[in-house]
Amino acid sequence: MRLLIIEDDKLLALSMKKGLEKYGFYVDISNVGMDGEEKAYSNEYDAILLDLNLPDKDGTEILQFLRESGIQTPVLIITARDEIEERALGLDLGADDYITKPFQLLELRARIQAVIRRFHGRTSPVISIGELSINPSTRTVTVNATPVELTPKEFDILEYLAQRHPAVTTAEQVAEHIYDETFDPSSSILRVHFSRLKRKLADACGREVLQNIRGKGYWLCEQEN
Repeated sequence: MRLLIIEDDKLLALSMKKGLEKYGFYVDISNVGMDGEEKAYSNEYDAILLDLNLPDKDGTEILQFLRESGIQTPVLIITARDEIEERALGLDLGADDYITKPFQLLELRARIQAVIRRFHGRTSPVISIGELSINPSTRTVTVNATPVELTPKEFDILEYLAQRHPAVTTAEQVAEHIYDETFDPSSSILRVHFSRLKRKLADACGREVLQNIRGKGYWLCEQEN
């Protein structure tokens, strides 16, 4: 899952990035409001972590702009402001959650996963598709309770496809969500990951689970055709 942190405290932003990357997130950073607003508007993120107290533009203005522009990406406000009025304003403008500095990384991770889960209309932390069970919190996959060993990148691909299920998802959409802004879109490495993941799921399930719909993208099949 790909995140955007809009935070003017460079040390805090970098610390958050490093910590969240250990949990499998891919993180872009903006230290000023206008740059963050542009990234949030131009790229697809799974969640945005937005500070309110930015040097050039207030975070509430950025949030209002995004919502008025039709950007529905989950936004978690992160700020030192703890007044009830500030929290209420952020939520009224369309924020999905609110966490006050200082905070623990484990809590932040849980809040992020919760807003993403709600955005996709799920109540359970585990995504079940046919005999597949994908747990984003523990980053584990099972088939009928038997573990399936995946590499971190294979899990990232499967998690994103599962989040979007039953939609067909293009390789470009997958790349945008499982890599940060430094990824070279011309690289062939993504096709390699898809091929290995497809084989592992087929071996575990005894059928073709990850299917490539020609000219459209990839799809997780719940049952044998």
